[in-house]
Amino acid sequence: MAEDRTPANALEAHRRDDRVLDTGALRALAHPLRVRMYDILSQYGPQTASSLAERLGESSGSTSYHLRALAKHDLIREVADRGTARERWWERPEGGISFASPEAMDTPAGRSAKQLVMVEFLRNRNEQLLDYATRGIEQEDEVWRDGSIISSATTRLTAEQAQELSAKIMALIDEAVENHRHQSGEGVRPVTIRADLFPLPPIGDPS
Repeated sequence: MAEDRTPANALEAHRRDDRVLDTGALRALAHPLRVRMYDILSQYGPQTASSLAERLGESSGSTSYHLRALAKHDLIREVADRGTARERWWERPEGGISFASPEAMDTPAGRSAKQLVMVEFLRNRNEQLLDYATRGIEQEDEVWRDGSIISSATTRLTAEQAQELSAKIMALIDEAVENHRHQSGEGVRPVTIRADLFPLPPIGDPS
């Protein structure tokens, strides 16, 4: 039987591959500093407690404590065959995560943890975007400016058309991540890729 490749099914398959965070993992991540540490590991790769402390203006004792809390719920893991007993390296496992846990959404604590994590994650990414827009554009070489996009658009879609467009966007992003996740060498830098697509409230709806 041929595999169903419709956009809706392709997007659903992508989401099935994500790790759905349970209540325990969400609550472990629901701390502003832990979200920032997790995001740094996601964007820049393996770090130590000391390197994270230097980036974040914290003590290494503080970052070490929070790293252990994240590791307890398998949100991060120690890098095998790297580091010493005094200086351990940590990484975020590959793959996406999802906050759409029915178990977590059934409790006030789970809903609160999800909201905090999402707000802090978006706050961090928005700060990066604003920093690039206000300072980074002028500081970057022309070749990097030409390869960057800050754009927004509005159109009118049905739910099915939105699913189709979401699937196409995610396919492009997934392909880039899969092909270049481990790339290194001269000229290679971490690049954040962001896609926002959601329905606007009806006119007159204040929410």
